[in-house]
Formats: sequence, structure tokens, C-alpha cells
Amino acid sequence: MRRVSRITIAGVATAALALTASACGSSSSESSGSDSKNLGLALAYDVGGKGDQSFNDAATAGLDKADKEFGYKSTAVEPQDGESDADKVQRLETLAKQGYNPVIGVGFAYAPAVKEAAEKYPDTTFGIVDDEQTKADNVADLVFSEEQASYLAGVAAALTTKSNTVGFIGGVDVPLIHKFAAGYKQGVEDTKKGVTVKVQYLTETAAEGGFSSPDKGESAAEGQIDDGADVVYAAAGLSGQGVIKAANANKIWAIGVDSDQYKQNALKAYKASILTSAMKNVEGAVYELAKSVHDGKPATGVVRGSLSNGGVSVSNSNPEFANNAKIQDAIKKASEGIKDGSIKVKTS
Repeated sequence: MRRVSRITIAGVATAALALTASACGSSSSESSGSDSKNLGLALAYDVGGKGDQSFNDAATAGLDKADKEFGYKSTAVEPQDGESDADKVQRLETLAKQGYNPVIGVGFAYAPAVKEAAEKYPDTTFGIVDDEQTKADNVADLVFSEEQASYLAGVAAALTTKSNTVGFIGGVDVPLIHKFAAGYKQGVEDTKKGVTVKVQYLTETAAEGGFSSPDKGESAAEGQIDDGADVVYAAAGLSGQGVIKAANANKIWAIGVDSDQYKQNALKAYKASILTSAMKNVEGAVYELAKSVHDGKPATGVVRGSLSNGGVSVSNSNPEFANNAKIQDAIKKASEGIKDGSIKVKTS
């Protein structure tokens, strides 16, 4: 995917909707002619950017839905290679000053920047996906119980494996991705004893390309497949495309993440190898935050998606998965257990 070396703002247009002063696009100290109107929402993409067929694209779908429903002309900004927190702050402040509301940082890396920008622009609602540490009256922390969907992915893997070896590939060795690994491993072990779960992280930091390097994902998957894995689950953003490619080449199963990757056009050549995807409704979270601002009642605080409220799930697009009664029964039973609390899913 082409990356940009400077901030590019696409689709800046005149507003379709006038909002009240409490929902305007900038602080009084930074007012400008555009601030009396809301241009729509703005996304600041995480590593991997638009086209990752996963996390960022799910956020884009939420933006598109809001545009269609509210007549917005929103915008999205690509990340820079090697950017600093100061670069992120500048990006968010630029968007707020131009009149976008809400302004959403797509990924936990935006936490320091969202905190700083929200203080400077108290009349703009900010959102951050995958971080719940940023506390402010005008910030919504859009988070998910990823471990729950990952547990269901583990149930599916355990009932699918023939070699009794399955794999997990995480993009970056951080607590967020540990949640995916922990839920998956527990789901496997609770479902079928004696199955080995191989866990591997591509990089220590996002700056090293763990979420944006399909070649790294492919190489790691090849290694796990050589070690006997016949189901591999990737929570690695754009790098997961390489995992799916390797699974397809070796005629084993891959489990996708974040979006329903079976339906992604960029992955259609490999979709027969995508058993299911452990999804989190980033699309819905982005849309609902935009709707709350549009309705004059901006959401703030922690907004968590779980199995109980439909914020996380597993996809049924692959007929081989959807029509497998044994797997579907096990998924249903596990889902009910998680919802009623009889199954406590680990996060680390």
C-alpha cells in the first residue's frame, strides 16, 4: 500500500449540518470561519492505513455509513512512517480546528495525542479505539472484549485441527494483542485436551512493522505450518494478509480478525481457506459515536463492545463453518457460557 510522507486531508468540504456551540469543531481560542459547522467525522488511521482489510477498513465503513445517513463529507488521514506523538497531536488538532467532529484516533497509539488534543479543543468530541486510559469529558474510549471472540475462534480451531497443533500470530507484543492470544488459547484448551497452541509475535513495537508487513506474517505462518499447525489465527492487522496467503498455499485453515475477512475483496483468492473471523464491531463503534454527536448527546467515557451487546462475534460467511453442526453447537454453548459468566475468559 502506498504510504504518505505528509498529512493528506482528503474530502475537505463545506458542512452539510450546523451544530450547536457545544458540538462545534474547535475551542474558542482557536476559532475560524469553518468552526460554525460540522464537516463530519474524521479518522486518523492506525499503522497499516486504509486498505488493511481489517481494523482500519472497519473504521472506514463506519465513516461511510455516517456520511450516507447524515449527509456528511468526512475525511480520513493516513499515518506517516516513523511519526512521533507530536505528529499525531498536530494531526488531531488540525482536524478539530477545521471543523470535524468527532475526531477519532484509530488505535491505542493515539492515546497521548488524543489526551492532549482533547484538552485544547474541549468543544470537540474525540474518540480513541482500543484504549480506555484516556479520561476526559469530551473523549469516548471505544474498546472491545477481544478475548471473548478469540475464545470462540479457539473453540473452532480445536474442533477443526487434525494435527492437534494450532497457531496464533500477533502483530506486536503488547497487552492488547495478548488478549487475543489468551482468549484463543483458552478456547482451544477448554474444547479439546492435548492440542498444542503455538504463539508468536511479529515485532516488539508497531514501528517495526508488526501490523503492516504481510511478508512478516507470511514468514511466521510458514514457520508454524512447518511445525505442524493446521489452523492459524492472526491478530496482526495488514500483516494478517500474509498469514492467510500462507494458509491458502499450504491448504490449511486461517482464522481472520477484526472484519469478516472471508468477504474482503483483496483476500478473495484465499477466502476458501478462511474458516471464520473473530470480529469486533469497529464499524459500529465509529458510527455510533458520530451519531451521538449528530444527535447532540456526544458519548463519552468507556464504550465497550462484547458478546452480550454484539460488539464482538465470529463470522459465519464460510459455508463450511456455518454448516458444521458440531462447531456451531460448540460456539453457541461457549457464547452462552461467556454471557452468563460461567466461562471467565482470560485477558493475559
